[in-house]
Amino acid sequence: MKVLKVSPNIYKVEAWFFMKMSAWIVTDDDGVYLVDTGMPFMRKRILKEAKKLGSLKGILLTHGHSDHVGGVNKIVEAENVPVYAHQNDINHMEGKEPFPGRKKTENLVQPGIVQPLEKLDGGKFKKLANLIPIHTPGHSPGHVVYYHEKDRILIGGDLFTSKKGKLQKPMPMFTSDMNEAVKSGGIVKELRPKSVSICHGKDIEFPHKQIDQYLVKFT
Repeated sequence: MKVLKVSPNIYKVEAWFFMKMSAWIVTDDDGVYLVDTGMPFMRKRILKEAKKLGSLKGILLTHGHSDHVGGVNKIVEAENVPVYAHQNDINHMEGKEPFPGRKKTENLVQPGIVQPLEKLDGGKFKKLANLIPIHTPGHSPGHVVYYHEKDRILIGGDLFTSKKGKLQKPMPMFTSDMNEAVKSGGIVKELRPKSVSICHGKDIEFPHKQIDQYLVKFT
């Protein structure tokens, strides 16, 4: 496993388990937040690195797939911090119903641990740790990306994969609705981040410069 400094306030913890797996540590004035928790074997290293930077205040999930929530139960047991995700993924990760396209349910998190991201009156999500949650459905019904305004970094979860410096679509076998997922990628045209940080691949700088080509190729 290795830790990369993505920006002044964001660190990426990477591990290999058949493919690259990633989770993020975000520093803020009041402490440290995790974005995703990777696979279960990543938990101890993620916590160790987080505690070097401050007191753990919460966990934000990009979505509810097993390689993103693997450490949630044990981290909450040890640290008693709140966990947030989009409402549309909570029933799936709690095992109440299978993810779209899958036949079996998965009991990935203890029921009641994960709470819905809080919405403001206008319908947008409340900002946490300088991170703006944005619903980007397709890979899963409740997939969310987190945009760090100050650092201009988009924590992309599985919105994209990447290869040879190019944006690629998310992995088909794990994606609920590929057309919707590709369309959601257009968010980078609006945000124009310095970089999109990708779970299963290398981060891509200035992804808005590639997005038109990406949308044409995969739509």
